[in-house]
Amino acid sequence: MSGQPDPQLLLELVKMPMPYGRYKGVILYELPVSYLEWFNRKGFPAGKLGVLLNTLYEIKLNGLEFLLERIKKEAI
Repeated sequence: MSGQPDPQLLLELVKMPMPYGRYKGVILYELPVSYLEWFNRKGFPAGKLGVLLNTLYEIKLNGLEFLLERIKKEAI
């Protein structure tokens, strides 16, 4: 693995809505950090959604949201 983020994964973060729960329908990119912190403590869901949420948590934790903002603008 190259250590580079998967562009498809990043694109999904700015397009995919949360499929369930308190924030059902909210685009993953727009989820509040507090919700991602809760998942970090309780455990991210299995499968692709868990990978996406964990990736988003790391992006927000490290102050890299500007990368997703760029992707979002280009995806429109």
